[in-house]
Amino acid sequence: MSAQRAELGEFLKARRARVAPEDVGLPGGGRRRTPGLRREELAQLAGVGVTWYTWLEQGRPINASGQVLDAVATTLKLSPVEREHLYRLAEATPVRLPRTTDCASEAVFGEIVEALDPLPAVITNTRFDIVRANRAYNDLFHDWHQLPCIHKNLLWCIITEPAARAQLLNYDTEVPYIVGRLRSAYAGHIGDPDWETDLERLQAISPEFTQLWSRHEVAACTPRERRIVNPAVGELHFTITELAIPAHPDLVLFVETPANEDTRAKLPQTRRPVSVTA
Repeated sequence: MSAQRAELGEFLKARRARVAPEDVGLPGGGRRRTPGLRREELAQLAGVGVTWYTWLEQGRPINASGQVLDAVATTLKLSPVEREHLYRLAEATPVRLPRTTDCASEAVFGEIVEALDPLPAVITNTRFDIVRANRAYNDLFHDWHQLPCIHKNLLWCIITEPAARAQLLNYDTEVPYIVGRLRSAYAGHIGDPDWETDLERLQAISPEFTQLWSRHEVAACTPRERRIVNPAVGELHFTITELAIPAHPDLVLFVETPANEDTRAKLPQTRRPVSVTA
């Protein structure tokens, strides 16, 4: 029995002891050697075999599907964070896990991103829609967002905006990478109307995207360099850092850090005048 399976068994026992019979519609009262539900009661309520559930609590190396674990989690009245913990201990793939924490508010993202200035920084969702961007980012990539868009999206702008295509020197490696990241994220959003609509629109306007999407290539977060030509200062090289936002797992923070001293010296010259509103 592995340490992880043993931990799973102890977790299930503790959560089973927390559920009173009357909490799940069973008669209360009577003498019980231990608090909470009996194994056979939980198995019956979850629609699983008593022997199978007993083995699961004993830490035996049995397979547990996401659907069965979800039934057990529902019967045990597990919170979202407890459900995620259960799946991890059981080494199972969940059908869909709800967000487990609200420890950060989207309302503060703008202030956090602006605090990174003069480094260009942007927060996107896993579909690459731009959620927040600081002034340094908007100044640097101003020409990339000139065409009218349904919404601002990094991938859409790079593929469809002529200025972006012309200024991104490593276009041939960057775009396939981004499409690979999109394909990886899509696995968790299959059937989502927003995703499906966006993918249909992008395939309708970009044969290039359609061809890349048809490869079914996936990509993980990889440190990489982005090389661009800025109309004001010439060639710039940036190291792209991607930071996860645990409180909002569908969001990613991208920070562009100068990859050499020449870029660091030129970066202030990419700033645009601040417009003053009367």
